[in-house]
Amino acid sequence: MGKNTLFINIVLGVLIAIVVVALAVGFTFNEKINFFPKPPVDNTQVMPPATSTPVAIQKNISGFKKFSSEKDFKDYLAKAEEQSGFYGGVSMQRTLSAPMPAFSDNIGEMGVPSSAIAPQESLPQRVSETNIQVAGIDEPDIVKTNGKEIYLSSEFYNILPMRGDIMMEGIMAPDYYQRGETKIIKAFPPADLAKLSAIKKSGNLLLSENILTVFSGNKVYGYDISNPASSTEKWLVELKDGTQFVEARLYNGKIYLVTSKNVSKYDPRPCPIEPLISNGVAISIPCENIYHPETIVPANTTYNISVINPKSGETTAGVSFVGSYDSTIYMSSGAVYVAYNYSGDYLEFSYNFLKENKDLLPNALFERVGKLLGYDISRQSKLIEFAVIMEEHSNSLSSDDRLKFENEMQNKMDSYMKQHKRELEKTDIVKINISDFKAEAVGVVPGRLLNQFSIDEYEGNLRVAVNIGAGGSFGFGGSTAEAENDVYVLDKDMKIIGKVEGLGVDERIYSARFVADKGYVVTFRQTDPFYVIDLSDPKNPAMKGELKIPGYSSYLHPIDKDRIVGVGKEGANVKISLFNVADPFNPMEASKYVLTDYW
Repeated sequence: MGKNTLFINIVLGVLIAIVVVALAVGFTFNEKINFFPKPPVDNTQVMPPATSTPVAIQKNISGFKKFSSEKDFKDYLAKAEEQSGFYGGVSMQRTLSAPMPAFSDNIGEMGVPSSAIAPQESLPQRVSETNIQVAGIDEPDIVKTNGKEIYLSSEFYNILPMRGDIMMEGIMAPDYYQRGETKIIKAFPPADLAKLSAIKKSGNLLLSENILTVFSGNKVYGYDISNPASSTEKWLVELKDGTQFVEARLYNGKIYLVTSKNVSKYDPRPCPIEPLISNGVAISIPCENIYHPETIVPANTTYNISVINPKSGETTAGVSFVGSYDSTIYMSSGAVYVAYNYSGDYLEFSYNFLKENKDLLPNALFERVGKLLGYDISRQSKLIEFAVIMEEHSNSLSSDDRLKFENEMQNKMDSYMKQHKRELEKTDIVKINISDFKAEAVGVVPGRLLNQFSIDEYEGNLRVAVNIGAGGSFGFGGSTAEAENDVYVLDKDMKIIGKVEGLGVDERIYSARFVADKGYVVTFRQTDPFYVIDLSDPKNPAMKGELKIPGYSSYLHPIDKDRIVGVGKEGANVKISLFNVADPFNPMEASKYVLTDYW
């Protein structure tokens, strides 16, 4: 081993480990089903209106506060960029979700949407929903129904001319170009099935009484469909230049719209932000009303949650905040939760390790490392200085002493990593009350979320399933520690009150689902451990049952209180599993079906 090899590995290995973890997570975490495809981006420019509507300023809370000025915003972005090299990145699905209600003995009752019409003799008794996470909170999709009509949206597409059985590539003619539309189809009684009319816009849909909302590119349209044969456009909400659609939910007669926009320290004016134009009037959010985490975390995106009245299109901005592109947004019936992942302070981690093993370094060098923590410089600069300190110590040792020190350092770091690996990566979760959109509390858990199904609110408590490490062993300074997976329970004040740690050692979470007082977690590396977590006592959750089968499930869906469907892969093929969880101590794969499809 070269003279300074270990010390370069110890310090610069930190940077390599972070990049490797980021890449591993970024690639593997995308292996999931996207149940909410985004509509195509429309690059049409929107001219700003002559007037704008300001938003009232809100209060700070500990851990999550608003900017004091445009300069404060820019300073935060600059610091965030300085730290960005030390954060892992993960492309997690951005969604709004809500808690799963108690199951009814009549499974069909879960399929009745809030907009369903009252049963009448001449109308169907039940109306089907598209796939949603919870009854009562609707999600956009390309098909909706109210029991009388079906609303079906098809995106615009191209049809190429054919010559015999050969597709003529590269040939395009106006006659073969069709723009998408939303068909309105008479659906009841089935014998009279017929197309009534069409809306010349396409995209994902939400249905609220007699208003059909169409998310089409960078525009959101509201159509009055009280007369299915002749619908009329009633309102329009436009996304301004650079603003992107993230998600939407329909709850309690309101549409909660989440949008995002890229931001960087090079933006001449990062705020105020104007994400939307509602009926010709811009929604304007001043710098002083944009939240940010007190902890410096990746900040390359501004998020805005707006509320749209589907009857009138009237839009108000609920809350705005900065975060990274991998922020996860979750909505319950009373709150919006904003989760964002960031890395711990690796210099502080090293200092605490040395503090616990003071015999490794001379006291003078240890004190220098301690002083380094308090310097007002970037983390990169601190770690480079830390490398210099360690190199000085390396140069002062003989070859034999250096080898002895390297071995001792490695062994002790391996042991320390096993005990303290949950300090290397954190997820902050901000709770925002949807009645007044004020941030109420901030909680923090180790590790990172997989997707929206990893977070759930039930009876006032929040349950989260997290990955500790990216899957397999992960490293710090040349040392490794096995990955693990945890489940945490947070109370209404976002304090951890219960936890189950160490699920799927040396594996990562592939899917999670919380159903009432139970949690179901699938981890995977070579086999598929399906875990049943008992959450009936939030302060003392416990892993009750474990089932190991080939393959994995990347999506879990409850059928009733005793059955869970898993969709994933076994070998190279897609697999659907039916899990029987009636006995939490003995979960079983009651049945499975393997498709010939590989994805």
